[in-house]
Amino acid sequence: MDPLTPDQPDDAERRRRRLQRLGLNAPDPEAEFDRTARIAASLTQAPLAMVNFINDKQQMFRGMYAPRSGDDDGQERRAVSFDLSDIPDIPRSAPTDYGFCPHVVAQGAQLALDDVFDYPRFKGNPLVNEMGVRAYLGTPLRDHTGVILGTVCVADMRPREWDRGVKESMQQLAETLLSEFRLRDSLLTQQEEMFAVFDGAPWPIMLTEGPKHVLRYANGRQGDAFGRVQRLSEGRTVLPGLDTVGVFKAMDDAYRTGQTTTLAEARLITRDADTPQTYSFTCTPVRLSPNAPVSGILTVAMNVTSRPATEDPQQVAAEFTQQLAQFGTGDGWTQQHGGPSGMYLR
Repeated sequence: MDPLTPDQPDDAERRRRRLQRLGLNAPDPEAEFDRTARIAASLTQAPLAMVNFINDKQQMFRGMYAPRSGDDDGQERRAVSFDLSDIPDIPRSAPTDYGFCPHVVAQGAQLALDDVFDYPRFKGNPLVNEMGVRAYLGTPLRDHTGVILGTVCVADMRPREWDRGVKESMQQLAETLLSEFRLRDSLLTQQEEMFAVFDGAPWPIMLTEGPKHVLRYANGRQGDAFGRVQRLSEGRTVLPGLDTVGVFKAMDDAYRTGQTTTLAEARLITRDADTPQTYSFTCTPVRLSPNAPVSGILTVAMNVTSRPATEDPQQVAAEFTQQLAQFGTGDGWTQQHGGPSGMYLR
């Protein structure tokens, strides 16, 4: 097979940065993208469909519609709403030399292969050898800034002709995701604006991302009490004192359940006091959009030791979190109603 059409370096770097900003730089499934893949399969009557994001290291199938495991002819199909744990032979990621989507991204144009065997360049692709794919239609997935993030694609295990109507439908389907990317960008912009509010708060606050609690933000009080650390470092590694007293376990629980978790009392040595201090920690899940999975945790710490006798630290933390939630109705954070506890930016 011919080598992959190379990306321009600037394009690859822009895509990597956009995927990182939009929270799409990992192969985590999302219901929104699974629905898009299901629609693609329905429009084209193809047994396999994906919403595929591509960085410089891997392809990430955050949306997928796949045949039932063990169906040889691919005629029985079903939507994959959340994950592919029951289809172990179809993972959510692949190397960048697997399949045809990287060619679509590099060329910036729709790629229609009626029969892969008619194209020597593609005939030996691992997707053909391992899954028996014979026909493929991939459409560039652009965001609202014009950066190609990946593809919306379908594949069949038999040769077929992709007619003009099908190609146009796939183009239109890919464009429907523009609103999702605009929303994420808007939410992240408001998140950055919210940091100014956090900076002036009298309590330690940190915002982390992902199951490893990568630090996206910490205000000055957080640094004064628990130590200033480098942005984008893993919280457990750089804040071992908080890990020892159970803060990151509470964050784990909030991330896993999607529910706000409180560590009522944790006694620890801080950098701004000569004697051990007792803190309570409120850990609130954060989402990038209402239907997205939990993307991170907002943790607010209250100093129980130094509070006034009439002040309930958990109540103060709850009120502060509620204020942040209400901020989103006009300018910032919003509590998701009728679903898992958490916040998202709107």
